[in-house]
Amino acid sequence: MGKGGRSDANKRTTSLSIWKTPYNPLDPNAPTLPTKGQIKAVIPKECFERSAIHSFYFVLRDSLMSAGLIYAAMTYLSTDLPTNAGELLTFVVGWNLYAFWQGCVWTGHWVLAHECGHGAFSSSQTLNDVVGFVLHQALLVPYFAWQYTHAKHHRRTNHLMDGESHVPSTGKENGLGDKNERLSFYAVLHEAMGDGAFAGFQVWTHLVVGWPLYLLGLASTGRLDANGNLLSESDVIDHYRPSSKMFPAKISWKISLSTLGVIGTMIVLAKVSMEYGFVPVFLWYVAPYMWTNAWLVLYTWLQHTDPSIPHYGTEEWTWVKGALSTIDRPYGIFDFFHHKIGSTHVAHHLFHEMPFYKADVATKAIKEYLQPMGLYNYNPAPWYQEMWRIAHTCHYVEDTKGIQYYKSLEDIPLSKDVKKKA
Repeated sequence: MGKGGRSDANKRTTSLSIWKTPYNPLDPNAPTLPTKGQIKAVIPKECFERSAIHSFYFVLRDSLMSAGLIYAAMTYLSTDLPTNAGELLTFVVGWNLYAFWQGCVWTGHWVLAHECGHGAFSSSQTLNDVVGFVLHQALLVPYFAWQYTHAKHHRRTNHLMDGESHVPSTGKENGLGDKNERLSFYAVLHEAMGDGAFAGFQVWTHLVVGWPLYLLGLASTGRLDANGNLLSESDVIDHYRPSSKMFPAKISWKISLSTLGVIGTMIVLAKVSMEYGFVPVFLWYVAPYMWTNAWLVLYTWLQHTDPSIPHYGTEEWTWVKGALSTIDRPYGIFDFFHHKIGSTHVAHHLFHEMPFYKADVATKAIKEYLQPMGLYNYNPAPWYQEMWRIAHTCHYVEDTKGIQYYKSLEDIPLSKDVKKKA
């Protein structure tokens, strides 16, 4: 079964209740998992009906909200650098509010393009791809490249070898030796920084630089190429080159088109920067764009990561096991802006072709079916609290074989303490 076992991270508990998934595949009495067909049978058929008109309503709604924020910023804010304390206060507070809420709204656009990539926007995949390409390229996302890798993320959820996006790294890859000695990389960095600072660093690396690093093939990718071959340490599987080992040759023209779209958007931004200056472009576009990136990484991170959630090696993994390892969480007001992508994520991973505006009904049916068997994951704790907990507790797995659980570097003895005992 592999060495994984239950994570030790939850030993560092407080008086607060810590959520755990009710499903433990290592338990001899674990329930038999239903098939995808059995789960689909409990969902009302109308949940799978797609409507281009309904979907375009949300594109229009989000676009109007974005336009409203732009109008408000144009009315009350200035891109000129402040010259006194009063202007500084207005500048800092006003533009930060604009960046946060505009990034929040643009995350809605991102999710709608995500719907297009899955074929859930309408019954026409041509229309889906046109709309998705436009929405995603505006946010510097290489649409067709992302569409392919995200489909793999769904096909191989929580697969330690062939997964895609937020694939756990091993202790060795994090700089731990055979006896858990802290030899290099994150293991040494964690000791140098301390628990709290390292958790903050984890949040920063995920939310600020995680998305561009992933697109560049420098973080969070799988271990196998498009042909199922093991990647070497020198392989960079980025989202931009048609020759990237991430993609099969038959879609190279799509990868090229996506890359050209991103380059085109960047040329427009560069031209506007040369004409009006970098500061206005940063305030109007770059700052909210960074918030959008933070949201999309946050969702993927939190919906698949917890010390109690299993990850599977090749011999243990099945599609149903992976899909049912997804977690639903409450996101409050942000569900409105982000089309409930985080609170109905289990349904989405089971049936990605289902339009998001039907996911509430589907989630209710799925919960009623799976929860009595202990197979539905819903963590009611605030997402920001759980983000901080996961940043403390989910750092690596022991191996890529068997059934593995996230471990924490906080449970590894510090080098200075080991030396004292020696």
